[in-house]
Amino acid sequence: MSARAAVIDGDLDVRLGINPISWSNDDLPSLGGETTLDVALAEGAAIGYRGFELGNKFPREAGALRNVLEPHGLALVSGWYSGQLARRPVAEEIAAVGPHLTLLAQSGANVMVYGEVADSIQGSGAPLYKRPRFIHAAQWREYGERVTTFARHTLDRGVRLAYHHHMGAYVETPADVDRLMENVGDEVGLLFDSGHMTFAGGDAAAMLEKHVARVCHIHCKDVRPSVIRLARNRNWSFLEAVINGAFTVPGDGCIDFRALIDILRRHSYRGWLVVEAEQDPVVAPAYKYAEMGYRHLSQLVRGGATSVRTSK
Repeated sequence: MSARAAVIDGDLDVRLGINPISWSNDDLPSLGGETTLDVALAEGAAIGYRGFELGNKFPREAGALRNVLEPHGLALVSGWYSGQLARRPVAEEIAAVGPHLTLLAQSGANVMVYGEVADSIQGSGAPLYKRPRFIHAAQWREYGERVTTFARHTLDRGVRLAYHHHMGAYVETPADVDRLMENVGDEVGLLFDSGHMTFAGGDAAAMLEKHVARVCHIHCKDVRPSVIRLARNRNWSFLEAVINGAFTVPGDGCIDFRALIDILRRHSYRGWLVVEAEQDPVVAPAYKYAEMGYRHLSQLVRGGATSVRTSK
């Protein structure tokens, strides 16, 4: 079957991207802080990735961003936005997101990773059990309305909100994801993160199957169960869990990515599969692990006679 026929006749059309967190960590600048952006881009492109998500070393002007990506043949996949809709009105959030949303839209990204950081402990030293929670149905309903209104604004500008369930935040567990999806409109897409879902106690395949119709972006992250158990038993913070190796790339942990790819294939997912596995690059060398993740995913995707696009 030709590449063209695979795109037309296949039921899964994806591009493989990566987050620069494998090379340098935004939340823990000491991890890979000495690695330049050009090194990360050159190595990612050499491995075969077709795009990068934003990181703190990327320029925040569309022309400058294009100038660093295009020499490597890379596309902009998306970019994390630290939202605070759990605490502030939609109008304030819309004003705050303006420059970031414009950068994504002008740079060809059609999804925006939304991470709720209001009251979050993901960047603090607090143990994970101290994360914030919505207790009452009214809180979920009001939050869902704000997120939906905000997502409508981004969608009107050509960028769909991809809500990132995340350790240490209001939406962490499978039950939280269920409640969120019950309380937001169709304008809100779900970023499915296999690693965060598993760390939070969920069955990644079951949760993806349940919400796949709303999934518009995928973070492919594996986990090391022994480290997760230590994190829970010793009341580690999220950052302590990261430093100690809770996350790794697809194929190096316990998650069955074949099952996840099969679900995406059956539901004709279109979009990016993004390797995002924050580790200490001294312990887990960036190129080695990024290549490991790429090989594992590409073999699974191609194994189903599925299209992996090599062009932008």
